[in-house]
Amino acid sequence: MEANSSREREARNYLEKHRIMELLNYLTSSLLFYQPDKPREYLISLLERLRIAKVTGVTFPFFMDDSNIVAMFEMMDSSNKGTISFVQYKEALVTLGLCTADEVLKDDENGITLDKFKQEVNKRTQEIWSAF
Repeated sequence: MEANSSREREARNYLEKHRIMELLNYLTSSLLFYQPDKPREYLISLLERLRIAKVTGVTFPFFMDDSNIVAMFEMMDSSNKGTISFVQYKEALVTLGLCTADEVLKDDENGITLDKFKQEVNKRTQEIWSAF
């Protein structure tokens, strides 16, 4: 029994160290966002662009630009209050693969503004790719 838990711990540590789950979340989110006709070729192309970006230091190929982030925020802010709830904010980050469901985030109970949402999406995206 202990051998299994040791093996599981090793596997979990490996995945965390190399941020494999974040990579897979990003690839899946991108695949669902664009829904290409040839998904395998698309994923290969995306991984190649990520490799080139890492080697050359150019910007990583993000699938969410500011207009997409604004559109997502506006869909969640259906009453046009200028803020979304913390629950909506966290669910959006999970959906985008920028946060895990069990990750603990600080809720200041003031609501999340568009600026804060854009800043956090961009920051988390950059953090994920800086590790690769």
